[in-house]
Amino acid sequence: MSVSFTAVDFETANRSPASACAVGVVRVRDGEVVERATWLIHPPEGHDRFEPFNIQLHGVSPERVARAPHWRESLDRLVEFIGDDVVVAHNAGFDIGVIVAASRASQLPVPGMRYFCSLRLARTSYQLPSYKLPRAAAAAGYTLENHHDPLADAEACAAIVVDVARTGGFTDMNELASSSRVQIRDLEPEDAPNHDQLVADATF
Repeated sequence: MSVSFTAVDFETANRSPASACAVGVVRVRDGEVVERATWLIHPPEGHDRFEPFNIQLHGVSPERVARAPHWRESLDRLVEFIGDDVVVAHNAGFDIGVIVAASRASQLPVPGMRYFCSLRLARTSYQLPSYKLPRAAAAAGYTLENHHDPLADAEACAAIVVDVARTGGFTDMNELASSSRVQIRDLEPEDAPNHDQLVADATF
C-alpha cells in the first residue's frame, strides 16, 4: 500500500499563466499509475499568442491547437479526472496558477482543490545539485526522456511522490505531508470574474 493522488503538468503558449496549451494527468492508486490522459488546449482569447521559445520547448504550435478544446471543456475534463484527489505538480504554484489564470481569463469559476508540490518534497527528501524535474525524477528511479511533454512530466512528478512515500512507508498523502513538512495547500473556489475584475487582471 502507498499513496493515491493525481499528478498534473501544464505547458503554456507564452509567459502568461493563462495561456494553457497542453496538459498531462496521471492517476495514482496505492503507488501505481492506473490511468493517464493528455490533450491539447486552445488557449483563452487574449492569451493565445505562441512565443517561439515556448514552441521550441514543448513542440505545441498554433496549428496543433487550432481545433483543440477551449479551456471550458478542458477544465471540465480536468476536474472530472481529478475528482477528490490531492493534485500533485512539480513547482505546484505554476500549475495551480495556470488553472486559476486560464479560468479567470475564460470567465469561469475557479475550482476548489487540494494540491501538493513534488519540488518541495524532493528538496526535503534528496540531496541533489539541482531539483529540476529530470534530476529529481532520476533520484526517484524514473528516467524522463521527453521533458516538457506534459504526460511524461506528470509521470515523472508522480514517480517522485511514490518513491518518497514508499521509502518512508507512508500510506496516504496527509501522512506524507506531515512527515516531510511539505504542506497540502487549498485552492479556494472562486466565482466567475466580472468585467471589472478581468480588466484589473489584464492591467496587473
